[in-house]
Amino acid sequence: MIHTIGIDIGSGAVKSVLFAHEEQGPPRWLARRCERIRSRDPMLLARQGFEGVLEDAGLGEGAIAYTATTGEGENVKFATGHFYSMTTHARGGVFLEPGARAVVDIGALNGRAIYVDERGKVLSYKMTSQCASGSGQFLENIARYLGVAVEEIGPLSQSSQQPEKVSSICAVLAETDVINMVSRGIATPDILKGIHLSMASRIVKLLKVTGIKTGTALLTGGLALDGGLLAAIQEEMVNEKVAVKAVSHPHSIYAGAIGAALWGAYRHAKLSQLEATAAA
Repeated sequence: MIHTIGIDIGSGAVKSVLFAHEEQGPPRWLARRCERIRSRDPMLLARQGFEGVLEDAGLGEGAIAYTATTGEGENVKFATGHFYSMTTHARGGVFLEPGARAVVDIGALNGRAIYVDERGKVLSYKMTSQCASGSGQFLENIARYLGVAVEEIGPLSQSSQQPEKVSSICAVLAETDVINMVSRGIATPDILKGIHLSMASRIVKLLKVTGIKTGTALLTGGLALDGGLLAAIQEEMVNEKVAVKAVSHPHSIYAGAIGAALWGAYRHAKLSQLEATAAA
């Protein structure tokens, strides 16, 4: 049995997971940690996450066969290797939701739709533009302006009766739209639902471009647990006549870290085989 750690450094949080891999049977998830960055050093948080999952699992550093990073983690000095975040989210998404044939990663700064096969191999993908108002940071900024806690966004959005859709894809102009809505007396739930619908429209368009036509799409990233956004995406799927079921998972935020740990185990096995062949 070997153990691997996956560390995903995003724009808003650092996620760390620890897995055990046996010769027979599926990988076992032993520990996980998530720390919001909030102006702190991501490299320091990565080390803390690494030590935290080891402590939670009751293991020493020497027990880890491979430490894999993803996201912005290519400069983590104690890591064994680094993997591109699209491949890790794809692999981690299929681990969480084996039936998923698409992974929609909605992070702090951008979003992307990834079409995958049953193994988590990337078949195609599409990303939002850099200035799109479809990111976690944009939504947090709007919530702060409206005086709403992040955890209140989803429930408030789902209580909306007359959503006011934001038309602009530019984050700066979209924030101006929201300010105008407030001055016109538009209710907070209707503003939030309108933002969710605007985000959902772009996400569904991304999915359509990847080529997926049926099956399940798993939301990952920081906004995966926003129930209002999930509901808006499901609504937009119906409006656009896209026969894809959008779902989330309680551990969706860890998808990138999970994928890194699983790819780390795969690479470790390949390196071990090469070493054994060379020694023979």
